[in-house]
Amino acid sequence: MGTHVIEAGFPVNSDAEFEAVSDIAAATDATTCGLARVVDGDVEAALDSGVDMVHVFVSTSDVQLRDSMHASREEAKERAVASVERVREAGVEVMFSPMDATRTDESFLVEVVEAVSEAGVDWINVPDTCGVATPTRFGDLIRLVTAHTDARVDVHTHDDFGLASANALAGFEAGAHQAQVSVNGIGERAGNAAYEEVVMAAESIYGVDTGIDTTRITELSRTVEEKSDIPVPANKPVVGRNAFSHESGIHAAGVIENSDTFEPGVMTPEMVGASREFVLGKHTGTHSVRMRLEDAGYRPTDAEVTQVTRRVKDFGAEKRRVTVSELERFAREIGVDRKEEVRA
Repeated sequence: MGTHVIEAGFPVNSDAEFEAVSDIAAATDATTCGLARVVDGDVEAALDSGVDMVHVFVSTSDVQLRDSMHASREEAKERAVASVERVREAGVEVMFSPMDATRTDESFLVEVVEAVSEAGVDWINVPDTCGVATPTRFGDLIRLVTAHTDARVDVHTHDDFGLASANALAGFEAGAHQAQVSVNGIGERAGNAAYEEVVMAAESIYGVDTGIDTTRITELSRTVEEKSDIPVPANKPVVGRNAFSHESGIHAAGVIENSDTFEPGVMTPEMVGASREFVLGKHTGTHSVRMRLEDAGYRPTDAEVTQVTRRVKDFGAEKRRVTVSELERFAREIGVDRKEEVRA
């Protein structure tokens, strides 16, 4: 699909994960990345896996340093620099993350960023590890980081408050070059910025050519849904089964006339490999009913469309889905003619 970087896993985690990362690195032309703590064994495992980039990370917020990493600020900075230098020495691209950056003392964050930059880091990833950033605040943080490094900046956002994709885009607006995303937003806790949301927002709202084959986004989403066994909500943006569905009479009538009326306009279902659907239910209007009847081979009069629409609304009001078979049953009961039939 043209995805730029695939962070394939955490090679030191287990033999199985090491093999998986190595297999992915050998099987794709995309840049592959392996994750590593600022620990010698982690870094060596990542290098041995054959990835093109090693992503090293260490907590920098005081709460995580004290109660998770059990290290001082100075120890964290020293380990970060040593890990960056080791990856550089191996001739591999290196990314560094100050984990929990959005809850890190800003003066210490700048200190760490400057230290790894002097060590030759290629990328600095700014993670909103606990999902507490807002777009305005996150944008300010990215501007702060970019002012203190010549490295390219990457962002990693979590969706605890439903702001992951918005924060990723705020990162772009503030000068970030790249965002870490996951298909269907799958990730720790409430998940990460969703691949499909960030890509389509960049393409359609900002007019950026990402190089991604967007027509396969829905296919990709369904594949990940199946393999992960994590269902995609029907109302999920871009790839949810209702993303391009219309039930409301006003909406459906407008879309039938011109899809720009009640769809984003800049993002069509065809762009993401999906299709438009007109759903029949309690909010359905006569335009949708007429279109579906005609598609099914009927030629209803205005009065018949009105009668069928009333039945559809009543049926839908009972929280039942109005299928095509139900619609045809209503048409038969009312006596709507088929197109090939001629009234006497």
